[in-house]
Amino acid sequence: MTPLAHRLSDPSKRRGRIRAPQIVDRLDEFLAAHFDEPIYMAQLCQLTGVSERSLRNACHAVCGTSPKRYVTRRRLQAVRHALAAARPGEATVTRIATDHGFFELGRFAAAYSSLFGEHPSDTLRASVSDAA
Repeated sequence: MTPLAHRLSDPSKRRGRIRAPQIVDRLDEFLAAHFDEPIYMAQLCQLTGVSERSLRNACHAVCGTSPKRYVTRRRLQAVRHALAAARPGEATVTRIATDHGFFELGRFAAAYSSLFGEHPSDTLRASVSDAA
């Protein structure tokens, strides 16, 4: 059982008001271990110990966006980090993207380019030239 799941399995630790930064911290803790899995709003609510409305409010207050967009942005950041750290000739954009839960590669590439201003393949190529 993960520390977060253990902490939330005890009802006495879920009572009381949870502040928005704490909710987002719990969300981040979960995401770090589950980037490659489908993630559902009900699952996030259960793991953070709050209602969907509270989760949405916390994400908007702390991150300025919805939980779904926040999860996507965190996954994209993880992909960028993996692409930048990739070893030349051993990694592909497709493999790294799918390892992080992106299976619609056209949409992935568009979202990546929109967020970072470059194509995922450019990030991978930059890691290859940096390693040379």
